[in-house]
Amino acid sequence: MTKKINLFANLKSDFASGLVVFLVALPLCLGIAMASGAPLFSGIISGVIGGIVVGYLSKSHLSVSGPAAGLTAIILTAITDFGAFDIFLTAVLIAGFVQLALGFIKAGSISNYFPTNVIEGMLAGIGVIIILKQLPHAFGYDADFEGDQSFIEPNGGNSFSSLLEIFNHVQLGAIVITVVSLVILISWDKVPFLKKLKLIPGALIAVVSGIVLNEIFISTGSSLAINSAHLVSLPVPTSFEELKSIVVTPNFSGFTNPKVWVVGLTIAIVASIETLLCIEASDRMDAQKRYTDTNVELKAQGIGNIISALIGGLPMTSVVVRTSANNAAGAKSKMSSIIHGVLLLISVLAIPVILNKIPLATLATILILVGYKLAKPATFVHFWNKGKYQFIPFVATLIAVVTTDLLKGVMLGIVISIIFILKGNLKRAYSFKKEAYVDGDIIHIDLAQEVSFLNKAAIKSTLNDIPENTKVIIHAHDTVYIAHDILDLIKEFKNTRAKEDNIDVKLKGFKKEYDLENSPDAANHVTFEHYYDVAKREMVKKGTAPKEVIKK
Repeated sequence: MTKKINLFANLKSDFASGLVVFLVALPLCLGIAMASGAPLFSGIISGVIGGIVVGYLSKSHLSVSGPAAGLTAIILTAITDFGAFDIFLTAVLIAGFVQLALGFIKAGSISNYFPTNVIEGMLAGIGVIIILKQLPHAFGYDADFEGDQSFIEPNGGNSFSSLLEIFNHVQLGAIVITVVSLVILISWDKVPFLKKLKLIPGALIAVVSGIVLNEIFISTGSSLAINSAHLVSLPVPTSFEELKSIVVTPNFSGFTNPKVWVVGLTIAIVASIETLLCIEASDRMDAQKRYTDTNVELKAQGIGNIISALIGGLPMTSVVVRTSANNAAGAKSKMSSIIHGVLLLISVLAIPVILNKIPLATLATILILVGYKLAKPATFVHFWNKGKYQFIPFVATLIAVVTTDLLKGVMLGIVISIIFILKGNLKRAYSFKKEAYVDGDIIHIDLAQEVSFLNKAAIKSTLNDIPENTKVIIHAHDTVYIAHDILDLIKEFKNTRAKEDNIDVKLKGFKKEYDLENSPDAANHVTFEHYYDVAKREMVKKGTAPKEVIKK
């Protein structure tokens, strides 16, 4: 039975966190639309639907959905190829229905197979990207597309080259606002008397302070004044007719275009994987350790993309940046996501002129702190202490996410993790023990319960390293299955190499044949018979076996 959730139970903390996420999401919605070559308002529509509709339908308590930076390359290419945004919306519509179908066939369970170190590496990588992308804005250099999270930028440079360009485009007013915002944001969590004002998020105070400071600079004619190029840029409809003209609907003739279907399927797959990755990450962030039904999440995303496409919005996913900001701001339930969506809707309709006064430097400072929390040094130390098998996939995922994209980074991390798992299994194929005696050493090799062809290289290497004139006992008492390759290898060693090098080889516990098949019944049968024989031998050895067993 599903526990009924009271969305208004934590309204105080959820409103505060929803306000913070709104402040983070607003420039990202605009920036991702710009980077995608789509109308700016389409990013806002996606953010509103992601917050209100997906937020309500989702079972996730922390996840926040909206337009995703990971889809910008797909969207930009598709709009360019189709030559029309309304045809692209048809592809988004198809993607929504595909995601809905994936939810019904329970494809969401794939998220259970993402290793923890890979998820943490992905989060840390996104944190590094956020910092790299927002540092130029903090210094007043806004040449790149706001919201574009790729390492290679549209101008042919990369995230690091943009950092070097900062020194050629320093805007002193932006630096002053960045420093003030940074002091406010850090102090809000550290200074005791400010903690009492938790209802008012530090991000809101930072934004208001940024606006006020810049207005003072402008009114006094100061050289520190920040012009409109370094402020939020939101379309301002002056009438209902203008608002209607901003909204674009799908061109259903796109259903006859095979390329539209290809793009729709591509968006569905990429958006679903990114969503599942984010859900896995958000569940890890949750202090209450609640778990999200990923199949319901896919259905919610599908419905969200269908509605978004019908009213001219970009495709959406669950987004790590907004989810991280939501968690950091103290969200308790999905009401926070819904509130952020409502605030987005109200703001673009009621106060777009005020929003267009927000300096990008202030928003950059908020995001830099979010990025730091995702990629803080303590995380690196944690995985370093866990050993190389945990640390290497973590770092590889982080680097690949930063330099390529989220999906490639995660896939690389998973591949490396699988290689390490296989390598570990190879080592566990047997145990090796050497006993020293006056009349010569005895080497014991105990085979594992299952020895497959994957273990051939390790066993071959071990047998090859056994010195001349030694005694070797190979035990297979606990072994249920041995691959034919391994049996042939052991026989060749006993009949050829051992005779040549005067090695005394004894095989103990081996069966005449191993008929273990892939079927579960055969496996259970062999395992039962084997353990019965082992138990019988132990009873006879200890003298505790019944007479009828001894006779047998």
